[in-house]
Amino acid sequence: MTQNLSEYRKDFPILNQKVNGEDLVYLDNAATTQKPIQVIDKISHYYLNDNANVHRGVHTLAERATKQFEEARDKVAKFINASDQHSIVYTRSTTESLNWIASTFADQVVNEGDEIVISEMEHHSNIVPWQQLAKRKHAVLKYIQLTSDGELDLQSAEDTITAKTKIVSIAHASNVLGVVNPIKELAKLAHKNGAYLIADGAQAAPHMPIDVSDLDVDFYAFSGHKMLAPTGIGILYGKPELLKIMRPAQFGGEMISSVHEQTAEFKESPWKFEAGTPNISGAIALGAAIDYLNKIGMKNIQAYEHDLTEEILPKLLKIDGIKVYGPQDPNKHTATFAFNLKGIHPHDVATALDMNGIAVRAGHHCAQPLMDYLNLTATARASFYFYNTVDEGNKLVDSLEQVKEFFSNGVSETK
Repeated sequence: MTQNLSEYRKDFPILNQKVNGEDLVYLDNAATTQKPIQVIDKISHYYLNDNANVHRGVHTLAERATKQFEEARDKVAKFINASDQHSIVYTRSTTESLNWIASTFADQVVNEGDEIVISEMEHHSNIVPWQQLAKRKHAVLKYIQLTSDGELDLQSAEDTITAKTKIVSIAHASNVLGVVNPIKELAKLAHKNGAYLIADGAQAAPHMPIDVSDLDVDFYAFSGHKMLAPTGIGILYGKPELLKIMRPAQFGGEMISSVHEQTAEFKESPWKFEAGTPNISGAIALGAAIDYLNKIGMKNIQAYEHDLTEEILPKLLKIDGIKVYGPQDPNKHTATFAFNLKGIHPHDVATALDMNGIAVRAGHHCAQPLMDYLNLTATARASFYFYNTVDEGNKLVDSLEQVKEFFSNGVSETK
């Protein structure tokens, strides 16, 4: 096994608690990750020492706040190997990033009869904005199909992406199936047909090295709260030449260079997109989260989570009556596992696991079209991060066996 990254658990005080009398096993990282003390301290330091608005003042606090705010932007650019910080736009979330693209840039390039292509595995944040755009522009929304094991069907992608396609928007990694999609190959296919490739990186950026230059994506979106940072801070990367022509989604203070009674001129990218007072502390804390991840090394995180997957997935698959969705090969799977136990509703599974201190998610995971595609209403989902351990994975497996026993025989063995 690679380096045991569970040593970093000491930096996450929230994990050192009991839930229902049991040690907490937090396996809902696809929804949000916990925050290390280094990130929490960074937020406190800002409010205790440097709290001021950015870009607007010449006093010392304003200059310190602005410096940290823009230094964090530079850290984000380096983290994903963007060409420079001018291609990094602060948003509130992946959801807002995708909505901004759909309501501005895509609205500018999509015309009646054009096609927008997504896949059957997308999160609602990468479905609903495109549905709305298609309605506004009288365009056609098309879906790439999946293979029998839940991977993106590349033949379907080639058939679906055509000369009529203007936008292709695909999850880099699925929040349900645990599959990583071939974004670089899809970008080539989109560009060959004159389309733009957008990647939803919410489930990828926290778990693996991201190189937007090598992927050749036109836009890349991700959220801070899924990678150790606070809620309410997101990132939209765009190629500089595209951000230059993209309209702002919001208007007001800070994003303008001058305003007159009837006209206004906007700043250059990225500041023309950032109207009003931004989430300053969130951006600074995102910078601290990136520092923390870089200290561990994204390749190390990816390797460790792969080892967790190799250890845990086969054990899950051996449970009688379980169905794990997505690829069964650990080499094609992130450390996110959606599953059902035969005859037991996933909400009951999640409730029973919670009695053992294990936090998992149950529901449709904001992917109802995928649930329909799989002929399901819901699944349970366990999602791991680098601070999780093999022992926690084993506790999940053992607890699922106990859940089966309880619902089969009516005897409580969930403790």
